[in-house]
Amino acid sequence: MAATLQEGIRLFRLKRWELALQELLQVDADYFTPDQNTELAYYLGLCYTKLERFDDALLYLEQVVTSGSDPLRAYQCRMTLAYIYTITGRSKLAEFELNHLMKNGFESIQIYTTLGYAAWSQKQFDKAVEYYRKALEMDDTNATALNGLGFILADTDMDPVRGLIYCKKAVDKKPQNAAYLDSLGWAYYKNGELIEARTWLRKAYDIAPYQEEIRKHMRVIVGESS
Repeated sequence: MAATLQEGIRLFRLKRWELALQELLQVDADYFTPDQNTELAYYLGLCYTKLERFDDALLYLEQVVTSGSDPLRAYQCRMTLAYIYTITGRSKLAEFELNHLMKNGFESIQIYTTLGYAAWSQKQFDKAVEYYRKALEMDDTNATALNGLGFILADTDMDPVRGLIYCKKAVDKKPQNAAYLDSLGWAYYKNGELIEARTWLRKAYDIAPYQEEIRKHMRVIVGESS
């Protein structure tokens, strides 16, 4: 059965998530050591995450976190849990996982940007700005932090001009990222530059026409220009 586990891991590393999951689900773990069971739960959790089957992923990721067998693996699982909680609208749970990591001495750009997003989703804008700025203190070229901070400063009218500057820097780093293009277009709109706003939002829409945030911003811009 250990061979089946290793085959599942091999398929996971090849990014063949569905096949990896099928292989891992065939593993009979009755005779596994605790470490082997933790490794199986780890890869099952990651497979389910990649396949966006988040409720199943949570079950296995929590097993790894509570096992306490590998601090670095537990760190990765807590980060994955925070990601799942954030994108599924459970931002307070995401904050719990991230704050737990920070209390245990972990600090990273990813933690701060995820905390920033979680705070923004709860409309805690000042806190979100603080987290994104901490991320930029660690790396002032980080595109996620630049975009997050820029969008909040523009969208909330805290500082639309500076928000536009940050959004431009994010797009300079990743010019094909639809979310960053959307933020830049919106920042131009909040600065009263409708032609530039339509240009950049159109680029975002062409890349990701089904993203609701982009569609919402497009509707606003079209209404303003009609």
